[in-house]
Amino acid sequence: MKNLFRLFLILFSASLFSQQTGGANSQQYQNLRFNVSGSVVDSETDEVLEYATITLNNKRNPDNVFGGITGEDGKFSVEVPPGMYDISIDYISFESYTNNNLLVRGNTDLGTISLNLDVSVLEEVEVRAERTQVEVRLDKKIYNVGQDITVRGGNVSDVLANIPSIDVDFDGNISLRGNNNVRILINGKPSGLVGLSGPQGLRSIPSESIEKVEVVTSPSARYSAEGTAGILNIILKKQDLLGFNGNVNGSIGSPKNSSGSGTFNLRNDKLNLFNTTTYKDSDNNGNFFSKTEYFRNNLEIENSNKSTRNEKNIFLNLGLEYYFDDKTSLTLSGFYRKGDELSNSRNIVNDITNGIISATNERLANDEELEESFEYALDFYKDFDKDGHTLSARISYEESDENSIDNIEDFSTLPFVSESEFERTTNIDFQNRLLAQIDYVYPIDENTEIEFGYRGRFLERETDYDVSFLQGTSYISDSGLSNVFNYTENINSLYGQFGKKFNKFSALLGLRFEDSKQEINQKTTGQFEIKKYSDLFPTLNLAYEISDLESITLGYSKRIRRPRGWDINPFPRRNSITSYRRGNPFLDPTFSSAYEIDYLKRFKKITINTSLFFRQSDGNVERIQQETGELVDLIVDSSNDNPVLQVPVLEYYPINLSTNKRIGSEVSITYTPSRSVRLNGSFTLNSEKIRGSYENQNFDSDDTNWSARFNGFIRLPKDYSIQFFGFLRGPSETAFSKRKSFGFTTAAIQKNILDRKGNISLRYSDLFNTGRWRSTTTRETFRSESEGQWREPSLILTFSYIISEDKNNRRKRRSQRDQQDFSEGGDDGPIFNN
Repeated sequence: MKNLFRLFLILFSASLFSQQTGGANSQQYQNLRFNVSGSVVDSETDEVLEYATITLNNKRNPDNVFGGITGEDGKFSVEVPPGMYDISIDYISFESYTNNNLLVRGNTDLGTISLNLDVSVLEEVEVRAERTQVEVRLDKKIYNVGQDITVRGGNVSDVLANIPSIDVDFDGNISLRGNNNVRILINGKPSGLVGLSGPQGLRSIPSESIEKVEVVTSPSARYSAEGTAGILNIILKKQDLLGFNGNVNGSIGSPKNSSGSGTFNLRNDKLNLFNTTTYKDSDNNGNFFSKTEYFRNNLEIENSNKSTRNEKNIFLNLGLEYYFDDKTSLTLSGFYRKGDELSNSRNIVNDITNGIISATNERLANDEELEESFEYALDFYKDFDKDGHTLSARISYEESDENSIDNIEDFSTLPFVSESEFERTTNIDFQNRLLAQIDYVYPIDENTEIEFGYRGRFLERETDYDVSFLQGTSYISDSGLSNVFNYTENINSLYGQFGKKFNKFSALLGLRFEDSKQEINQKTTGQFEIKKYSDLFPTLNLAYEISDLESITLGYSKRIRRPRGWDINPFPRRNSITSYRRGNPFLDPTFSSAYEIDYLKRFKKITINTSLFFRQSDGNVERIQQETGELVDLIVDSSNDNPVLQVPVLEYYPINLSTNKRIGSEVSITYTPSRSVRLNGSFTLNSEKIRGSYENQNFDSDDTNWSARFNGFIRLPKDYSIQFFGFLRGPSETAFSKRKSFGFTTAAIQKNILDRKGNISLRYSDLFNTGRWRSTTTRETFRSESEGQWREPSLILTFSYIISEDKNNRRKRRSQRDQQDFSEGGDDGPIFNN
């Protein structure tokens, strides 16, 4: 018994000791932490995926959840206790990675995990900024510029030239589907950034400042009715991330092209301070050549012009946005633009009537132009609790100046060298504009919406144009060539529209009323005219969603083109010693009706977008070109005052002449075989019929013209990418002129550096030096052939860098930002988006 008791005591003690030791070891084991690490990449491109979400669930204790995100290098490391886990890795628009039996007994390296793209949401989510995605809405197409490297170091004109349907000519003039009466907006409103004398002012805005371009060919009633071709709305970038964020860009090029730009913001929960600053200094060389045969005078003249131009531009945009709460904000903003242009040109006129140069006249011009614009704007936005219920209001004031001085020396070199005649031309152009607007959207239910608003635009513009000649030591103004012209325009607008969605069918019906008053005051001659007109502009937009990947839209709108500027100034203005232009104060508005049908189909790797459109304009404005009957003595023999070379004077002036019918189609195909390759081609076909006559002259013409674009993007290994862009416009003709085909090619290469926060790109524009225009004009009294090139091929090197204070906030944006648009347009609400 004693021995049995001793044995029992030993076994009990051993058991107790074993339990205590095992319990201690178990507790110690459970307190251990091991790292589960790895990296996440795109399966097709092997590019790292930043901000991928890592989630680990303990299988024994499901409430124990651990997680993290990948860093800028695509790597992750999550600390977990030992055990068996379910792990999932997720990234937006990619298929998830899962492992339901991950055993962790020590530090575990999962290696490189490749995620596959989820093609079902490829078209819904922009995976990378490099993709230029097209969004099709009920009344417009939105082109997200992204990181198009073929426009790096360029300006707005370069961006627009890459977009289907848009043509930009050698002088910066913009047309949409062959019609140059395009309404150009900046951030949804008229702006001094466009310029007083035309869209050339857009060259001061760098391409890196543009977020997207809205092409509105069938505008709803929310938009102003101005612009018979449609509307181009250029949306500038605006940073609104928490903390301090921004990006900087710098470029150098040949011919001289030095530029720098930066977009920054500093934001907390209540305030967002944002700024964009750009500076550009560039040189451009252009040339022009023409040969004109005058039948009445048995004269043949050869005219050549070479020019050099230096442009310096400064653009500053500064704003402060205050957030009352998540749904209400007030923004005070302003911009300042200054452009300084110096140009020198040499114009040579030769008499080649007898097959040789028998007389020569030269004209040297030195032009200095200064442009300044500024604007102040106050915007209010309210997003109510009900989804889609919004109120926005804006008031802005803007002033613009364009002043120029042109010093001209005129002399002959053959058959003798004459004394020089000196001329000075000055133009002082001033404009101010006040804009007030309010828009209210109320959703009756989730499928029904009403909207109405008011917009007032009040504009005054005055132009002081003077031509002076040197007499002795002083310049004396020529009263027959100098004038002061004042113009005011007041437009008040009211609109309303009703939207309804029936299952897959959407309809948007609108009506806009615009009351216009124009005052034309030619102060030099005392001519004064007042024109008033009020008009209704109905709109209709329909859409049918066949499936998530296929849709049809139809649109109708009535549009107007109001005459303004030099088109209505009756005083002659001299373009050159042999050419004048004058306006017509009795011009009436041109009205047009536009019809359009669009079809969109998305396949797995191919997207097809086609359009068929018809537009008719009545009272269309045509510019008449004819001889005045006067002769200009270009060369005079000073010994006997006899003219050696006389050239007829040509005059240009506008009239309401014709009816214009235009029918056409567009097709755009995008092929994306992989994440590394994207190919896009588009083709536009226009058939135009003009009917009209003037002073027994028939202006009837039938013309079919076309244009084509190709854009190819390829991502290469080691963070390289290349892109090619090509444009070709076919020949066209009117009643008296023919235009030959025109085209150019641009190529670019880019390299990502500095952990993908920066990149370097090299762009070569007009690769084969083919960007030349050629045309022929034939009238009863003369025939002229001409060709020219606005700018020569260029090579530009650009560096870009992204600044972000807090990477966790890079995706945190206000939901209202996607809806806010203090503009004539904007999104039509969630039920009308495709």
